[in-house]
Amino acid sequence: MTQPLRIGKHISRYPLIQGGMGVRISAGSLAGHVAKCGGVGLVAAPGIALNSGLYDGRNYFQADAEAFKAELAKAYEIAPDGIIGVNVMVALTDYEQLVRAAVEGGAKVIVCGAGLPMGLPELTADHPDVALVPIVSSVRAAQLIARKWQKSYQRLPDAVVVEDPDTAGGHLGEKIENIGTGEYDQYDTVRQVKEFFRREYGTEIPIIAAGGIWDRADVEHALAEGADGVQMASRFVCTEECDADEAFKQKYMACNQEDIGLIMSPAGLPGRAIITNKDQIRQHDLDYDTSCMLGCLKKCTYKETGDRFCIVSSLDRAQRGDTETGLVFCGTNAWKADRITTVQAIFDELFGEQPEA
Repeated sequence: MTQPLRIGKHISRYPLIQGGMGVRISAGSLAGHVAKCGGVGLVAAPGIALNSGLYDGRNYFQADAEAFKAELAKAYEIAPDGIIGVNVMVALTDYEQLVRAAVEGGAKVIVCGAGLPMGLPELTADHPDVALVPIVSSVRAAQLIARKWQKSYQRLPDAVVVEDPDTAGGHLGEKIENIGTGEYDQYDTVRQVKEFFRREYGTEIPIIAAGGIWDRADVEHALAEGADGVQMASRFVCTEECDADEAFKQKYMACNQEDIGLIMSPAGLPGRAIITNKDQIRQHDLDYDTSCMLGCLKKCTYKETGDRFCIVSSLDRAQRGDTETGLVFCGTNAWKADRITTVQAIFDELFGEQPEA
């Protein structure tokens, strides 16, 4: 099961993209080691300036771009020849600035979700070798992106990630009332998206399955169901190389299946997280009369009305080790984490030679 994955002009040894986990959960260390092991490593854009040493309390957006490039450089120190990219949420205020910073920093792949990246090809027009990969949950979204890109930029996506909102962690591109109903069929969507590109454009676009991928059986199932590769995020949290604080990793190992659920993010999107402390997350902002200091999201109910909680500061607290009042995003399988391991050990388990029975 060592089939390579081609995304644009880049070929990874194994069909695996490490999912982007914002506010420095997947930064230079994790992305670099995933790339070193033969996957595609992603540095996540949201909140990358926080805890970077570059943010002084006043220069968030400048520090964001600088920190993004710094983490890419760190990843390339670990894997000089690896396939290292970024995940940039369309919902970020400085989305365009971060895409440009990523290109300047040498990102080979740009993955975009939390919105439809309709103008992404224009932002990377001077760097045609950078692979562009939107995240969708429906065939309709893939069609809208492809038709816009082809009409306006004469370009199609280099791959498409199909995210399952019923299992994926973090922000989800689906209405909360539609999640968990049992009606969503991820692999039917994978096959339909693949067939759309084949039928409408006569081309084979790699389709990546995301959400709920944990072990070798999950990977083999995804490939058997028509996916060309998988995106995996939560599994990499409990590794020595993950950029999160040790307490964040311990939160995964201590949680039970019923501790994982949905919250409404002030970004207007549902998110999957460990929800045992959701009242404390909100209470922190009330106790400290926290105001929106960064304006990190284009649309945010906390920024506009003080509703819910400050998403980026709650994620930042958790990344630094405050898992009592911090928000810990995760996928549905995070409860399966039972030890701190290494990125290499995960790749060995997923793709290594199996002993003969």
